[in-house]
Amino acid sequence: MTTKPIYHPNIPTNTRSNAKSIRLPIGIKLIIALVAGLGFSFALAPYYLWPLALFSVMALYALLVGEDSGRRGFWIGWVYGFGTWVIGAFWLYNSIHEYGAIPSWLAYIMIGVMAIIMGLFHAFFAWGFVRFLGRQPLAFASFWVIQEWLKTWLLSGFPWLFVGYAFTEQTWMNGLAPVLGVFGISFVAVLFAASVVELFRHKVAFIGLSALTLAVSFGLSLVDWVKPSGEKLSVSLVQGNIPQDMKWLTEYRVRTLEIYEDLSKSEWGRDVVIWPEAAIPMFHDEAEPFIAGMINRARNNDSTWVTGLIYRDLKNYDENRHAYPPIYNSVAVLGETQALYKKQRLVPFGEYVPFEGLFNLLPDLANMQGAMSISRGSSNQAPFTIKGQNVGAAICYEVAYPKTTRHNAKNTDFLMTISNDAWFGSSAGPWQHLQMVQMRSLETGRYFVRATNTGVTAIINQKGQIVNQAPQFERTVLRGEVESMSGVTPFVRFGSYPILVLSALLILLSFVAKYGKSKTSRTQKYYTGKGVRD
Repeated sequence: MTTKPIYHPNIPTNTRSNAKSIRLPIGIKLIIALVAGLGFSFALAPYYLWPLALFSVMALYALLVGEDSGRRGFWIGWVYGFGTWVIGAFWLYNSIHEYGAIPSWLAYIMIGVMAIIMGLFHAFFAWGFVRFLGRQPLAFASFWVIQEWLKTWLLSGFPWLFVGYAFTEQTWMNGLAPVLGVFGISFVAVLFAASVVELFRHKVAFIGLSALTLAVSFGLSLVDWVKPSGEKLSVSLVQGNIPQDMKWLTEYRVRTLEIYEDLSKSEWGRDVVIWPEAAIPMFHDEAEPFIAGMINRARNNDSTWVTGLIYRDLKNYDENRHAYPPIYNSVAVLGETQALYKKQRLVPFGEYVPFEGLFNLLPDLANMQGAMSISRGSSNQAPFTIKGQNVGAAICYEVAYPKTTRHNAKNTDFLMTISNDAWFGSSAGPWQHLQMVQMRSLETGRYFVRATNTGVTAIINQKGQIVNQAPQFERTVLRGEVESMSGVTPFVRFGSYPILVLSALLILLSFVAKYGKSKTSRTQKYYTGKGVRD
């Protein structure tokens, strides 16, 4: 006579019998998850220790693959995400404390709260992976991509700290960028990390698949999706190095304009002279005499002047409908032609107040909010034309969004971005920002020129390589040439849709496979007589 084996309906039998994984107390797992999350940030700029990205993901996968409890998986993922964000985005402390007049202790708390909130992305990812997806590398990589994508739009988006950025300069991996974008690189990197763990669990199938994808990625790095069109422009990127705590002081405005004017004197005659974001520290209509003088200099020397400014739209202002005229964080092209690009992607709480519609319930607050907020530019703005070449623009935070940059790159010869990273001091923030611009160059196959207030000012080629770079926190001009490119990368043509669709399909297949197998196992257990007393 045999006895019926112990069975619990909430524990899938197909996973408990085969799992060769880490069996540790939950407290130890949480400590490992925290350390793994903290370590991930050092894989990114300015440290560039890219192997840490793989080790970090390997640790998280090893912790989750043997978990039977979605609740414990949730906490493991949350602690991992907290560690990732509390270090990876600590550069926000500079802007909160140094320039936001927030006490140090409160700034630390605010960073911690931000990390707790952003850690929820990893928490729900880990919960869903353990609870629903059968704990396989393909499902792990696919769900990872989805949670990164969610960060680009959910709750207005904070698309930072993606795994793919760690491999921006690794040719054996970055060949995927022009095809599948940063999410494609994240997918392959996470799949490889999970497959290594499976190898230690004596499962070799996935490591073969990972090796194949890496070989394909390296092969793609040898493909030239775009080619030079033969046109080159000389560019001068003016880095004013204006201290952030003085930039908007009324008494320092004239001095700021003098600094940029003096730095540019020897640059007129070059094709393009570019000033950084909000280089003119007042509304454009308040600086019209100065702007007119600079336009004349540019025209007299056959140069195009590009500058960041705050554009106040007085022409389209209806005082009967709005208390204040709309203002835009803008790039102005001035000289032989004139054009204006208005920033589309605004920084929450920095440039606008989220959920602004709620302010309409209280008129006084609505008026205050209207005075504080910058308006959003159209998503269908045409490229600039400079010296016969089409140029796409992005302002600061916008380069963090693959979709926005991809859209702005269509029908262009090269790209430009202006920024003011003085808010973040000597932290990792400006370098992470630069790394994103490198990835956008790879994805679009276009040169990117980047003019900033305090750095990092740089010229980046279509391969994502930094051609020339100015030192940080110096008042200087970076000179170089930008080469126009023709041709369209698959990423510009199709965007992130291929990798997102693939990930969604793999998640669906994993879900079906897990619950189909679980149902079959239970049916056999109860209806074939195995393990049942005669």
